Amino acid sequence: MTKKEKALQLKHSGYNCCQAVILAFAEETGIDEQTLKTLGAGFGAGMGCMEGNCGALVGAVIVDNLINSRRNSASARQILAEFKNKCGAVRCADLKGIATGKVLCSCDICVMNAVSIIDK
Repeated sequence: MTKKEKALQLKHSGYNCCQAVILAFAEETGIDEQTLKTLGAGFGAGMGCMEGNCGALVGAVIVDNLINSRRNSASARQILAEFKNKCGAVRCADLKGIATGKVLCSCDICVMNAVSIIDK
């Protein structure tokens, strides 16, 4: 099973987008799954269900920081730019088209894109 497939399976099993991305990289982080679940718990539906930054994007930045401990805000900025290029936005509300009625990127695609950005 690829990391993208694992993340989607987790997403469809009840985990939020952030948790799905983080847990797909559990082995690489060296952190137990319960801790990773807890770490990503507050980032569902755009951080605290407030339609802010996409949880999948937040998960990608968290994984990058955990795996590459020397990373900094420049790395996060690069991940954000690549995610925005692939998905069309970085805010959950914009991705879901809350104000416009036009979905830019589904949650499943956001999760897969976030995983692919880290898994290269």
